[in-house]
Amino acid sequence: MGGANAQRRLSGMQKQVLALYRGFLRAARSKSPDDRRRIDSIVSSEFRRNARQVDRKNFLYIEYLLRRGKKQLDLLKSPDTTGLSSLNFIPPSQSHK
Repeated sequence: MGGANAQRRLSGMQKQVLALYRGFLRAARSKSPDDRRRIDSIVSSEFRRNARQVDRKNFLYIEYLLRRGKKQLDLLKSPDTTGLSSLNFIPPSQSHK
């Protein structure tokens, strides 16, 4: 690690997002190799999509995504859960852009 980003301090919300992302990757390790690849792919694409599409100042929506993500992570941690699905939800404030 290093570079320009190493000197920038992360906000509390950014730390929560990174912790959630790492939590998904850790939870995926307990699944079968095929499920793990599928979960890693979905998680990566969802986080990248939200990083591009969600306004960084839309704290209410980011908090909503964090809550929803935590619920999905809790479900994924269950031994009975084998995978995730991706949802395409566009918040009302962004649906007219």
